Amino acid sequence: MHNKKIFIWLILICWVLTRNFSIAQDNRNEMNVMPENGSMFIGVDYYPEHWPEERWKTDLQMMKEAGFNVVRLSEFAWVLFEPSEGNYEFAWLDDFLKLLPQYDIKVILGTPTAVMPAWVARKYPETLATMENGQQIVWGSRKNNCFSSGTYRLLSERITRAMAEHYKDHPSVIGWQTDNEFAGPVCYCNTCRNTFQDWVRERYITLDSLNSAWGTHFWGHKIQTWGEIQIPKCNGEGRWGASGNPGACLDWMRFNSWLNVRFQHDQVQIIRDVCPQSHFITHNLMSFHPEVSYFDLGKDLDFVSWDNYPVWNKPDLSYEPAMAADLMRGIKQKNFLIMEQTAGPSGWGNFFRNPRPGEIRKICYQQLAHGADGQIWFRWRTCTAGREQYWHGLLGHDGRALRRYKEASQVATEYRNLEKYLTGTTVKADVGILYDYTSIWSLTGQPGFVENIYVQALRRYYQAFYRAGINVDLINPEADFSRYKLLVASDQIVLPDQLAGKLNDYVRQGGVLLADCRTGVKNETNLAWERTLPGKLSASLGIEIQEYEAVTPDFNYKVYSNRLFEDTVTAIHYIDWAIPVSAESMAAFDQWHLKNFSPVTRNKYGNGTGWYVGMIAAEETFYDSLIENLLKDAGIETYINLPVGIEASLREGNGKRLLFLINHTEEEQTVILPEIKKELISDKKTGKSIVLGVFGVAVFEL
Repeated sequence: MHNKKIFIWLILICWVLTRNFSIAQDNRNEMNVMPENGSMFIGVDYYPEHWPEERWKTDLQMMKEAGFNVVRLSEFAWVLFEPSEGNYEFAWLDDFLKLLPQYDIKVILGTPTAVMPAWVARKYPETLATMENGQQIVWGSRKNNCFSSGTYRLLSERITRAMAEHYKDHPSVIGWQTDNEFAGPVCYCNTCRNTFQDWVRERYITLDSLNSAWGTHFWGHKIQTWGEIQIPKCNGEGRWGASGNPGACLDWMRFNSWLNVRFQHDQVQIIRDVCPQSHFITHNLMSFHPEVSYFDLGKDLDFVSWDNYPVWNKPDLSYEPAMAADLMRGIKQKNFLIMEQTAGPSGWGNFFRNPRPGEIRKICYQQLAHGADGQIWFRWRTCTAGREQYWHGLLGHDGRALRRYKEASQVATEYRNLEKYLTGTTVKADVGILYDYTSIWSLTGQPGFVENIYVQALRRYYQAFYRAGINVDLINPEADFSRYKLLVASDQIVLPDQLAGKLNDYVRQGGVLLADCRTGVKNETNLAWERTLPGKLSASLGIEIQEYEAVTPDFNYKVYSNRLFEDTVTAIHYIDWAIPVSAESMAAFDQWHLKNFSPVTRNKYGNGTGWYVGMIAAEETFYDSLIENLLKDAGIETYINLPVGIEASLREGNGKRLLFLINHTEEEQTVILPEIKKELISDKKTGKSIVLGVFGVAVFEL
């Protein structure tokens, strides 16, 4: 009886602890990016170890005068914290942190595990990654570690714990950035091969399941023991490309993503255990880099951050950073932070063009419009040593406060004036675009036709929404679709039955779905379905695709329509020979052998509508016309007519609706306005239109 009571008490204690942990996690999931007082994070990435101590106060005073309130530190300082194994030295950074309170500046600390000290490579050579040719990477760059190495994981955990213990109670520390820009490297050592074998075994349990999933009957590649699994050859050039088993290649990419996620998870657990709950944890992502599933990586984070470097070629419409921002916001369905923002010309061996006057400000406002709750410029001052001597900061090599510094200061001042309006607002989109890493990885080894690049397929639609002034979320296929009136599932080559059923239900219940080329070709293990395309989506799309073809550069097809667009458009790269079954044809080919097939169809299914585009058009006007019709079907109204080169975005919440207008051109532009209360940057009421100067921005309260 006594033992029974003890057992019951243990169960109750475990339940309370679990419940409290769950509540704490829920609270973290609701955590805003902005600090509790509503002040935005505005600052720079700073490296006190790069500059003499007598310069520190000068830099901090300049930051304060610019209106900055945060610095990111230490993400490459492992060897300074731990000059030899187990010998920790924090005094150098402590001396810098002592100065911060008098300048009202807080700190985001980076765990410094992206660059191992030389002593790690010398003492533990197994921690270095191995290239595909079998040669081990030579120490001397960054990101040269093997993520399967137990030694490297242990050493990384030790430095993370030592930092967390040392700075857990420091009043200037507010949060942590894990590592730096996770994206490999991909390692081909024996440890990675053995770890991959273990990962595959845990995933498939039995060899029969593995052989079935990978289709190893082809070429006689049946696996008879787990030790026979090799690292597949997933990269290749020329007509035939890679020779590795497609199922094995897909799992190899999943595995490498998992290695990065596991490595971060180990650090997050330590920081959570040691540091107060008020310390947030984030990571600086890299837009559309495909190596790691950001949806998986983001699960452990309070919010995501990303590194935005859009200044390379001539000024143009900034589609890419807007689309990347919408993915960053979509990862956790919440606002994000810019951890590294363009501050000047970028480059390593060579540098690219300089941001023009007003362009740094314009770049910042674009991210603010898409859900950023702060900007941290990379970097404060241009390095005089190392590989990034040409990756320029707000200050040049000379350390003087010139144009770029003054422009960043202007942004900080304006942001401070906007804080009361921005607090509690985010982007609320009626349109969702599926972003599926499984399809990205599948297409990496077998694109099917030349120019079949997943992100490029999404861009065609995204850019049309952008030109129409419509906000978009890029979302996980596991997300709740019911919050969107319109969904785009582009290049969805991997279509598990569960996702197909979810999309069919979405349409049946009243949603509008757009699917396109190569939808539904494969299952979740990269085997081709034994089905006529588009497989399980045939019901909602109302078509049958018995044949298809690549359109090589030496010819193309013309497409005409009396319902979608004027004149004709050009079909390039690929077409489906799609037969309308219950769907209505919205366009037609002009070739005799394609007269029974439709390149664009529209199908009523339940309470919703399924559209299919079985072609790639050369003309932007095709996508503009298509999106206009989709928006009508979905009941989504465009609220503003935009001149070419002007971007619009809405942030809303707490009873506020804020309209951002951004001029991406080097000409004055006049924009006709909807009903406006006032322009918030100038704090002036406007008339029926506004003139935006070169790289001009405006924020309106609707």
